[in-house]
Amino acid sequence: MPQPSTHPSTHLRRRTLLAGAAVGSAALLTSCSEQPAASDDMDSAAGRTLLDKGARDSGALLARYDATLTAHPGLERRIRPLRDEVARHIAAFEAPEATGTPSATPSATASPSRAPGRQRAPEVPGTEKKALAELADAERHTADLRTAALVSAPPEVARLLASVAAAGAAHAHLLEARDEHDEKDGKNA
Repeated sequence: MPQPSTHPSTHLRRRTLLAGAAVGSAALLTSCSEQPAASDDMDSAAGRTLLDKGARDSGALLARYDATLTAHPGLERRIRPLRDEVARHIAAFEAPEATGTPSATPSATASPSRAPGRQRAPEVPGTEKKALAELADAERHTADLRTAALVSAPPEVARLLASVAAAGAAHAHLLEARDEHDEKDGKNA
């Protein structure tokens, strides 16, 4: 059986492909409906509450990514695309396309100070491996919260939550995938 490549660019391509697929599915799901009720869903009290919480949760993830990048600049290539997607999630929650309100294209390099609910920077473990594991746990936890919120979400808000939850689950997988692969290579060496 052929061994998977351990070349860093191979991992980057897989990560880029999965992240791109998550972004594409989020865009597709949030723009599918042309129904006038979509705006009502986003503007309802329940919808607005869930969107505000989604923006705050994404803001907390963005702060964690930024703190990790500050503590471990060597992870830049690996986690910057995921961090930038989280910044786009904030913009999607703040000005969802389904409302029909034109919004500016969100900056993927948005300042973390713009993130809703921004508090002090989270603590980051001293090793890259542990920092990645904590990022993966935070992504998974946030995706689980969003999935649980689907039960009470209006339809258009539920689509956005589901899309962003799927992206978060993909992020968690990507953050862990390389370490699992590296451990297998170490056992086979």
